[in-house]
Amino acid sequence: MDELVKKGSLRLRWAYEHMPVIQELDRRYRRERPLEGLKIGMALHTEAKTGMLAVTLANAGAKICLASCNPLSTDDSVAAALREEYGLDVHAKKGESQEEYYANLNAVLDIGPDYVIDDGADLITMAHTSRREVLKSIKGGNEETTTGVVRLKAMAAQHKLEFPVMDINDAKMKYLFDNRYGTGQSAFDGWMEATNLIVAGKRLVVAGYGWCGKGIAMRAKGLGALVTVTEIDPVKAIEARMDGFDVMPMAEAAKTADIIMTVTGCKDIVTRDALAVMKDGCIMGNVGHFDNEISKKDLEEMSVSKEKARDFVDRYVMKDGRKLYLIAEGRLMNLAAGQGHPAEIMDTSFASQAMGIVYMVQHHDEMAPGVFRVPEEIDTEIARIKLASLGIKIDVQTKEQYDYIHSWQEGT
Repeated sequence: MDELVKKGSLRLRWAYEHMPVIQELDRRYRRERPLEGLKIGMALHTEAKTGMLAVTLANAGAKICLASCNPLSTDDSVAAALREEYGLDVHAKKGESQEEYYANLNAVLDIGPDYVIDDGADLITMAHTSRREVLKSIKGGNEETTTGVVRLKAMAAQHKLEFPVMDINDAKMKYLFDNRYGTGQSAFDGWMEATNLIVAGKRLVVAGYGWCGKGIAMRAKGLGALVTVTEIDPVKAIEARMDGFDVMPMAEAAKTADIIMTVTGCKDIVTRDALAVMKDGCIMGNVGHFDNEISKKDLEEMSVSKEKARDFVDRYVMKDGRKLYLIAEGRLMNLAAGQGHPAEIMDTSFASQAMGIVYMVQHHDEMAPGVFRVPEEIDTEIARIKLASLGIKIDVQTKEQYDYIHSWQEGT
C-alpha cells in the first residue's frame, strides 16, 4: 500500500504543479475559507486532477466525500493517496461491480451533503429517487458533463429537479477547451495505450460532432487518419463537411472503418445494422459518459466467442468469422485505459467547478430549483488567471471604444 500511496502522491503533485488556476484558487480559498463547515458530496472520475479539486475544496473548509462516477475510471493510487496523505473520505476503486458502484454513491449521500458535484448526474438522480431523504440537506450542486446536463434539463422540464444545479459543462472555460482539446488528446492516449497501434493511414469514424467530436476529428486528422463523421444534426453534419471530413450514416461508415469512436452522449450509436457490415478487424471505443453507445447486447448476440485480446481490449468473433474489437468494455476509454484529460485542460474545468460551487454557496438563496449557466464573470476571471500564468497580456478596451459599441445613433 505504501508504494501505491507514493505513486498516487506523485501523480497528485504533478497535476497540481501544472494547474496554475487551481493553485491560485487554492491560495485564495485557504485564506477566505468560503466553504467552512459545509459537507460536499462528489461523484467524479477519481484521478489526479479530480483529486486536486477535492483537496482545494477541503482547503476551503469543506468536508469532502468522493466516489467515482464510472466503474472503470478510478486511479487506485490516487484514491489511496487522497485517503492516506490528505485524509479525504474516498469510496472508489478501478473495476467496481455495479453493486459496488451504487454502494459508493450511496456512501456519498450518507454524509447528508449540503452541496453535490456530479459527473453524469447519477448522484443527483439517486438523491431524487432512491435517496429522497437527503434532499432536505442539499442546497445545490454542479454538473460537469453534456450527458448529465441533458438529464438534469429533462428533470427540470418535468418539474422534478428540487434544487438548483450549475451547468459547468456549458461554461466557456470548460467546453471550449476540455470538451475539444481535452477529449481530442485523451481519447487517443487511451486508444494507443489499449492497442499499441498506429492511427495514420486508417479510416477513423467519429460518431457525433459536438465539441468532443470536433476535438477527436481534429486530432485524428493531425495523426494522419482518414476521418468520417456520423451525425443526426444536419447543421453539425454540414459543419463537419466544411471542416473537410466525409459525412455518412453509421451503417455505411462501418463498412470501411478501421477505428470507430463514439462520443454522442446518447445510446445505441453502433448497433446490429452497423455490426453486420463492419469491416473485419475494426476496433471500437467509446468516449461518451455511459457504456451504451456501442451495443454490447448486439455484439454478444451476433458473436460466437469473446476473449481478452489485450489488457483493455476484448475480441469478438462473429458468426461469419470476422473479428471485431471493443476497448474498455465500451466505457470511457480515455479514463479506463488512459489517465484522462491533460492537467492543463482540467485546470480550467475544475476551476469552473470550484468557483461554481462557491458561487452556489453565496447565492443559493436567490436560485430556485433548475439548471443555471455559469456567470460570465467566472469564465472571465478564470481566463485572466490562465493567461497570466502563461505570461500573456491582452489589450484593454478604452472608454471611447465601449461607448462606440454601445451607441446606436452614430455609425462613424
